[in-house]
Amino acid sequence: MSAFGEGAPCWADVSLPDLAAGRSFYGELLGWTFQDQGEEFGHYTMALRDGVKVAALMERREPSVPPAWGVFLAVADAAAATEKVRAAGGQVAFGPDPVPDAGVMAGVVDPGGSFVGLWQPGGHEGFGLVGKPGAYAWSENHTRDTGPVDSFYEEVFGFESQQVGDGAHFDYKVWSVPGAENPSLGRLGLGGPAEDAPVGYQVYFAVGDCDDAAATVRRLGGRVLVEPTDSPYGRTAIVADDQGARFAVIDPERRSDAIPGR
Repeated sequence: MSAFGEGAPCWADVSLPDLAAGRSFYGELLGWTFQDQGEEFGHYTMALRDGVKVAALMERREPSVPPAWGVFLAVADAAAATEKVRAAGGQVAFGPDPVPDAGVMAGVVDPGGSFVGLWQPGGHEGFGLVGKPGAYAWSENHTRDTGPVDSFYEEVFGFESQQVGDGAHFDYKVWSVPGAENPSLGRLGLGGPAEDAPVGYQVYFAVGDCDDAAATVRRLGGRVLVEPTDSPYGRTAIVADDQGARFAVIDPERRSDAIPGR
């Protein structure tokens, strides 16, 4: 049985045009070391923090596709999950495809246009560490089609949702896997100041100091898209690496009562 419940985020990877540059950037920013899986697997490169797998880097296959982070949700049966996706109004971009000695993967697109991966674990369960500096901390779906998207994930994964914002000026929900003690994902409704923001999943990595991490991103040639901001969940900044892939960093220990957007 998977260590992750059905629909829970279990893995994240980034598609980059230059893997060597990616290793240099993330190695310094997040303290990662790397294991190249070899030519057989397209030089898919595992990122490790303190010897534990926390994410991966992969070579971008299509030059027209911008560098991007993606998240995978755990499923017990990838074939059955893709059928649920179709029935709920989503699209299957690829798969299910077996990955030798690792598991089965598929890529799907929800009704709001956000791409997300599905992962049926085999030899590779997913994250070996979460919520600690240098490891995955959170992800959220940024969408303009909030109603259809909420319904889609409720139907496919049985997510339970709770409104955090006021639903108008700040439309943010947390989604929980049934039976989980804590929320599993966020959903941000784009509008107002965020109207021009891209649709898709945003991945967060934990850091020991958000302000220092933002400064390091700049020093390494990346960009700080949203300056460090306090929230009830931690101090966060939205950034892009030196190749343009967007993600966020969060110091979960530094919390405030402020809710962004309110």
